Amino acid sequence: MLKEGLSYTCTKCVEEHHLAVNVGSGDLRVLATPAMMALMEEAAMRAVAPHLPEGATTVGGQIMSSHVKPTAHGRRVSATATLVAVEGRKLKFTVTATDDEGIIGEGEHLRFVVDREKFMARLG
Repeated sequence: MLKEGLSYTCTKCVEEHHLAVNVGSGDLRVLATPAMMALMEEAAMRAVAPHLPEGATTVGGQIMSSHVKPTAHGRRVSATATLVAVEGRKLKFTVTATDDEGIIGEGEHLRFVVDREKFMARLG
């Protein structure tokens, strides 16, 4: 059952494919904003996945986040998502990303509960 307060934290080491210069979001060898936001989305997905009905999953609908501090290649970064509201199929999360020195980004994320087969059938 989905309820407010469900939370999950994902932690990864910043690798080459996470760097802004390699993602295309900048030309520096630091954690790319899209990579940070992907980690936030993963945390949200994992927070609710065990509580979904058979055949259901969630898809991202919107994410808004600051990215206030750089994180170097090789450093650890974590993202935590906490479910703050359930409105039918719409799930609202707060998301925070940190490295060993503190907060590097925070924001809000919306996900929607969908039936896997019906969703994929929409692709044609």
